[in-house]
Amino acid sequence: MTLQECYIALGGDYDDVLGRLRSERLVQKFVLKFLDDGSFGLLLRSLEENNTAEAFRAAHTIKGMCQNLAFTKLGNSSSALTEALRGGDMEKGNALLPQVKEDYDCTVSAITQFKAGII
Repeated sequence: MTLQECYIALGGDYDDVLGRLRSERLVQKFVLKFLDDGSFGLLLRSLEENNTAEAFRAAHTIKGMCQNLAFTKLGNSSSALTEALRGGDMEKGNALLPQVKEDYDCTVSAITQFKAGII
């Protein structure tokens, strides 16, 4: 799988991120670092513990990474979750979580497949 195919699989915008970072090597570096980020785990724990402030922070971090890396699909769902949590609406946040989880799993799967092809 090429990096561009990875972006197609995860629902991202390869041309946008390449225009921003200007180097496929840099894009690859930051895409692979996404796998090591603990924000999604923090989001799940925070929602489970009903900790709105921490859940908001985690969702906001995910949203920001997605915007920087042009992970459009996950970026859209995490943005909706961020806004619900910004307003303190944990009920809506929990309702939005399944879509974020699906998009996150899709993103991680695509990146993992890409990584397996370059190692």
